[in-house]
Amino acid sequence: MQSSLLTVSGLDADYSLIPASQRVQTPYDEAEQLLATLIETEDLDKNLHAYATEVNEVDTALSIAFKEAYGQLNGSDTAHHFIQRVLYRINRLNLFWYDDLRHYANERSPYLHQLRDRIEQVWQQWETKHLDVDGLKRLDAKQALSDRAAADLDPPLSTDSRYLREQMSFEGYRYLLAIASFDGLIEASRLSRILGGAANAVQCTLVKVLLEEYGNGRLSRKHSTFFAQMLSELGLSTQPEAYFDLVPWQVLASINHNFLLTECKRYFLRYNGGLAYFEVAGPAAYRNYLAAAKRLGLSDAAMGYWDLHINEDERHGRWMMEDVTLPLVEMYPNEAWQIVLGYDQEKLMGDRAGAAVVQAIRQGEHADPLPSVR
Repeated sequence: MQSSLLTVSGLDADYSLIPASQRVQTPYDEAEQLLATLIETEDLDKNLHAYATEVNEVDTALSIAFKEAYGQLNGSDTAHHFIQRVLYRINRLNLFWYDDLRHYANERSPYLHQLRDRIEQVWQQWETKHLDVDGLKRLDAKQALSDRAAADLDPPLSTDSRYLREQMSFEGYRYLLAIASFDGLIEASRLSRILGGAANAVQCTLVKVLLEEYGNGRLSRKHSTFFAQMLSELGLSTQPEAYFDLVPWQVLASINHNFLLTECKRYFLRYNGGLAYFEVAGPAAYRNYLAAAKRLGLSDAAMGYWDLHINEDERHGRWMMEDVTLPLVEMYPNEAWQIVLGYDQEKLMGDRAGAAVVQAIRQGEHADPLPSVR
């Protein structure tokens, strides 16, 4: 089986992988495709005047989407989806996909950066409203993090957890893998971007986490290799981004949020608080998926990624708490509340994404089966 790293990036490459019933056309589709074309336009900023019509259409669509997503009590999922897809298309230029180098012609485009900043400003203000930031500033950060980690390490089973464990069908499991592959085939790519800088014990621990995610330099042990094996076993595509259209906006928001935190060193503490939650809480989620795979009678290859992550993330969670977040509290006592903010925001966005994935799985179970790729 070919490694996922050696396949060509597949964004928009093969919509036949997505059942027709899952490809819902929206009023924003044309604006998104216009942006996709602009992203790969040679010398975009030098010739921006020639694309004034396209730029105006994208800007107008975003203005409408902002109002529909953030300007009302129950924001439009369609608008949220459009905003997060646009932002992801820009953010993914920070990663290398082993594809045609011309695809990166505008990776430092001032126009794209301005567009990204415009989206992030409005979106992040909306996200922050969901948290009591002033209350977090009054907490004892070390105690707050310890209490949170203890509660999230092995939480009681939720309704969604029980559904995954006890009811999800084989086709539902395939939908789960298809959606999770969007991140599972390119894991740790965000962590890698915060490691440069002064050497210290915190940095060394983060490097250890990164190395284990990357199989300590062995492609056969890399986490994405195990995920690709699961996909292949169930007849699903191992091409990164093959199932872009299945990914809920809530999942894209979590991915885009981490792009923001790692691209801005001002948010270093928030990022590490979020990573601590991710590593502490990860095994509980993976146990749900593993239990479902065992109930469905799947092979070791069809569940190996979960088993690997459970074992490694239990260790990573301890490292992140003991050797990263708590030392950072000591290093930045006046800003330590940002670590708690990062932890709480990752949990909030992760829970929201998890609920959206379960909803997508339930819908997928009553939709057209995902085509098999052999």
